[in-house]
Amino acid sequence: MTPDILCLGEPMLEFNQQPDGNYLPGHGGDTSNCAIAAARSGARVGYVTHVGADTFGNAFMDLWRAEGVDTSTVRQVTDAHTGIYFVTHGPAGHEFSYFRAGSASSRMGPDDLPVEALRSAKILHVSGISQAISPTAADAVFAAIDIVRAAGGRVSYDTNLRLKLWPIERARAITHAAMAKADIALPGLEDAHQLTGLEDPDAIADFYLELGAGVVALTLGAEGTLIATPGERRRIGGRQVTAIDATAAGDAFDGAFLARLVDGDDPFAAARYANAAAALSTLGYGAVAPMPRKGEVDAFLAEAD
Repeated sequence: MTPDILCLGEPMLEFNQQPDGNYLPGHGGDTSNCAIAAARSGARVGYVTHVGADTFGNAFMDLWRAEGVDTSTVRQVTDAHTGIYFVTHGPAGHEFSYFRAGSASSRMGPDDLPVEALRSAKILHVSGISQAISPTAADAVFAAIDIVRAAGGRVSYDTNLRLKLWPIERARAITHAAMAKADIALPGLEDAHQLTGLEDPDAIADFYLELGAGVVALTLGAEGTLIATPGERRRIGGRQVTAIDATAAGDAFDGAFLARLVDGDDPFAAARYANAAAALSTLGYGAVAPMPRKGEVDAFLAEAD
């Protein structure tokens, strides 16, 4: 399989707190989640990363293969571990605790990139987390972006701001520089407030369009998504569900949105589908398990209409 979409970043084993206080093991990592969400929506997807030659790394290899995500650009290394994180739930929502220092993914650099696979990709998806985990990882993302763009592919970038990983000043500098090379900007509203200093969603969309994006999909939580292009913008309403766990709703949106773009949808139709996929992904615990497949999303949209 030659992937149309390549996602690059750090997978992490997840332990998600349940109502009884115990922790449910699962799989996470924003770009890995995105890859699986895109695959479940029918896209040909591959993943670029390093994981440990350990039990957790093996679990990810098994997961990606089971989900139809190409692993030919994944490398297992013996000198570093696979990262893990914990999710707890409280009145303010979910909270993440990470144990990722020195992880295999964080040690990736530009020389580790699969150049030919990147040249063949229609879309490269990366995120702020992909760059925040280490300076060498940040450089690897910039190098991957340049390879894809030089070959005529598109770049998708989700801000996914994590201030536990880097200070806001560095986050702004790096993400703005990356967004200036992105074709598809995928900021979340709260992230964008902090990164741009702007409050109004239309002003935020204008900010990223002016950096050079051809499509901005600004996610607004339960209110849906603002889709903006240089010639048009619309708010695509969210789908109402009784959410249980929104751990990876943004990643589910990203994967579904990119899958539909690759399949030929315009960004407005892609966002309608992706909003529904993101809503359905909140109906269970964990990042991966609740992510819907295309048939489920199509049925949900038909029922809602």
